[in-house]
Amino acid sequence: MKSAPRAGIVAAMHPELAAVLAAMPDERRQPVATRDFWCGHWAAHEVVAVLSRVGKVAAATTATLLIERFKVDRIVFTGTAGGVGDGVRVGDVVVAGSFMQHDMDASPLFPRFEVPLTGVARFDTDSDLSTGLARAAQTVLARAADTLGADAVAEFDLQAPRVHRGLIASGDRFVATSAESAALRAALPEALAVEMEGAAVAQVCRDFNVPFAALRTISDRADDAAHVDFMRFIDQVASRYSAAILEAYFESL
Repeated sequence: MKSAPRAGIVAAMHPELAAVLAAMPDERRQPVATRDFWCGHWAAHEVVAVLSRVGKVAAATTATLLIERFKVDRIVFTGTAGGVGDGVRVGDVVVAGSFMQHDMDASPLFPRFEVPLTGVARFDTDSDLSTGLARAAQTVLARAADTLGADAVAEFDLQAPRVHRGLIASGDRFVATSAESAALRAALPEALAVEMEGAAVAQVCRDFNVPFAALRTISDRADDAAHVDFMRFIDQVASRYSAAILEAYFESL
């Protein structure tokens, strides 16, 4: 008998996972490989939620366990990122069209950014899944004050937040200086945002042929001010966006 569809939800930070779990009335903890996986339902849809941990290796391990142990049929990653593309502002949301590892360089054996022995540098996300998330994000951002509250909108100056779709760069480094951000834009001018996990999850999902999509709330511009009020932004903005967008997505299915 074919099992019921089951979505994997990967959160990047504890407040985001807490917001997800708050929407799951029947979550059950299952510890595996030093991680807590939470199995339950969201709006009648079977889900498994988990914290990714930080960095590509940790995220790859988490994604592999979701697929192999928990048999999810799709993975959605939600978290924050630094904006590097033109017009990508704090409070915007980027829905990934593809991922690249900006710190992958096995040249001259392989072209820069190409993952050795795959022939691939760019890992695409699932178009249908990403479109569903983008539509949900547009619905939520159109009423950002209802989701976040007027105080948070004013505190972080979230004026007319937008949804973007395109390339996200991942690497095992927190990009937090103007010089690093400029170097990244020069190397990958198409990149809209930078973070530390998505490309690894995208590669795992490609290996297993599992649909993958990711949304990242822009917390900073990956420059010299990237550390300012980061955890407060996660609590007041990103975690609330994540829960509301996922709620809208599951309601649309």
